[in-house]
Order: sequence, then C-alpha cells, then structure tokens
Amino acid sequence: MHELKHAFERREALFVDQTTTRPRDNHYWDPVVITREEIDGEVARLAGLPAPADGRRQSLIVHPAARNDAPGLAPGIQVMLQVLLPGEATQPMRHNATEVNFCIRGAGRTIVAGRSIAFRQYDVWNHPSFVAYQHINDSDDIQVRLVYSNIPLLQHMEIYVQDFDVALDVESGPAITHSDDDPRRKNPYGTFPIGTEGGLLMPYETLINPTVVESKPLHFPWENVKAELDKLAALGSEYVGRRLYMMYNPTTGRTNGITPNFFATMTIRPPKIVDRPHRHVSAAINYYFSGSGHSTVAGNRYDWKAGDLMLSAPGWAVHNHASHDEPVYELTIQDQPLNIYMESLLWQESLKEAPALLGTQTGFQTNRKSAA
Repeated sequence: MHELKHAFERREALFVDQTTTRPRDNHYWDPVVITREEIDGEVARLAGLPAPADGRRQSLIVHPAARNDAPGLAPGIQVMLQVLLPGEATQPMRHNATEVNFCIRGAGRTIVAGRSIAFRQYDVWNHPSFVAYQHINDSDDIQVRLVYSNIPLLQHMEIYVQDFDVALDVESGPAITHSDDDPRRKNPYGTFPIGTEGGLLMPYETLINPTVVESKPLHFPWENVKAELDKLAALGSEYVGRRLYMMYNPTTGRTNGITPNFFATMTIRPPKIVDRPHRHVSAAINYYFSGSGHSTVAGNRYDWKAGDLMLSAPGWAVHNHASHDEPVYELTIQDQPLNIYMESLLWQESLKEAPALLGTQTGFQTNRKSAA
C-alpha cells in the first residue's frame, strides 16, 4: 500500500433484515494458563536466535480464539514476550498504541518520551501513544518483559500505525503548551449552548485542536509498591474485597487507568484466601510471580503457580481466585478504563447484588474498615 494512494474496490453495502431478530450471544473466550515452563522455553528459544537487525527478540502470546489479523490474549489486549540479551538494545520505534511494560527477569533501561527509566524485576511502567522508545539491556542477565498493549483493538479498527524510521529525540507532534498566551488555545468562534438540556455547539476549530492532556511515562518500582502492598496482608480473613493497589496514571482521570485502555494492579493474597465470586465485562489477565493457587471460572477449575500467565476472566464470566499454602503476588491487567469511558463497564461485585454500570452508576463498598 502506498502511503498516500490505494486502489480501492468498488463495493456495495448490504441491508441485513433484523426484524424480530436479536443480537447474537457473546462468544466467551476460554480461560487459558500459559505455564512458567512454556514461558521459560520460549525465552530460551528467543535467546538462542541470531541477533535480529532491529534487536527485537519477541513472541506474541495468542489465544486460540483470536482473529488472525488481530492476535491477542484477550479480544482487546495483546501480550508480547520480549527478550534482550546483555549488551543488546532495540532500534527506536513508535506507534499509536499505549503499552504497559512488566519486567519478569533481569533489568535494564527504557528510553521513552525523552525519559530514561532504569528498571528491575517486577517493575511496571507505561508508554504513552506515538512517542519514540527504545529498550536497553545494560545488565549481566537476560532481560525478559511482558508487554501489554491495545494493538488488537486498533487492528480490528484497521487504524494501527507504526513508525520504525524514528529517532529518540523526535517529537510526537507540535509542542505541548499550556500558556494562556498561545493563540492556538484561544478559539475566536466560541462554543455556545443549544437548547435547554446542557448541550453545546462546538466549532470545527475546536474539533481539530482539542484540550491537551499531557500523557507521561510513569514508573512503578516493585520495591516501593511491595512495601505498601504487604501492609494489606493485615486485613483479616473476613475481608471481602481484593488486597490490591492500582498503579494510577492521573492522565486517565475518573477511568482509573495506567493507560486509557488498561488498569494495572498489584495484588497480595495471604495463604488460604478465597475470593467471593464476581464478574465484570472487562477481561482480566493475571501474571503470578509468587505462590500458587487456583481460579474457578464459570464452574471450571484452573490451577496456577508462580511464573504462570493466565487469561483468568473472560468478559462477564463469573470467577473467583484462591491462594494455597503461601502468599501470592500477581500483576493484573484489565481493560476496565476503556469500558468505563464507553459506558459499558457492567460489574457485579457479589452475585447477591445487582450489577452496576461503573462510572455511570454508584458502585460498591467493602467491609475494609471493620476488617482492618
């Protein structure tokens, strides 16, 4: 395809009669567990390859139900396993996807949006969209990262754009300025009310120059997160919530994300804790890096252990998790923020309560105060 021209076919749209027809039922994606042994085997295979020209030793972790042209571990979540040997670095790139990076082995540096982030095992950091970045392994060990992105959603929409001809000092666009003196921030045509219900008419000049919300890479070192997370172990066994902290990016506002698509939470599960069953339309992917346990999803049991990765909650499937004989630590990625923004986040915290449309309706409470 030429950058500016493409030979389109002449096609006609169809009318599909839906009289007396209801939309199809959703297709549940089966839960899947990718074991530590499988991940270790793929890391060894990637590490044994000749050095790629662009430095990217990587494999997608793909659900068998995924579309070939939008491969993900969940319909809107891609998980990439990336490996760098000591002394290696990737060539800079940028794309219009946002990412969450999670180091599961080794250490190194990422240069992203002009910032250098030195990371270690179990650190988490985000990548804003369409900023240049590069990964570097300046350690003595193999560097292994899990990279979560919204690429499958963009591919489904046929709007995924990537740029491999970019330098690290390339700006992502016109300089961001918050000065009141910037003429581009002043619209002489104005936005004004229409009707009596609060609606406004907004001119084209605002459409092509919306309010800027600066998106920054944020680094969440595991050492610091763990110190706060371990305090939650003191919550009694009668606590009915999840013992976790969300790694929050203020750019996402009320949608509570680390990126506009995903939240990222770190959870501690003391031994022999069983969550109550619940469900939500957001999909959840868990990486367990300490302890062992099992999940029950729509009546099916799945056992997991440290080093396993799991699609643990297909959208709207009833599920709960249980730890076994030692504490569990896990990273969970969900596409909750996107669903909040789309007004689609149905959540049922307890099967004894009615679902709520979180972000639009009042949500739920826990008994944390009494259980502390």
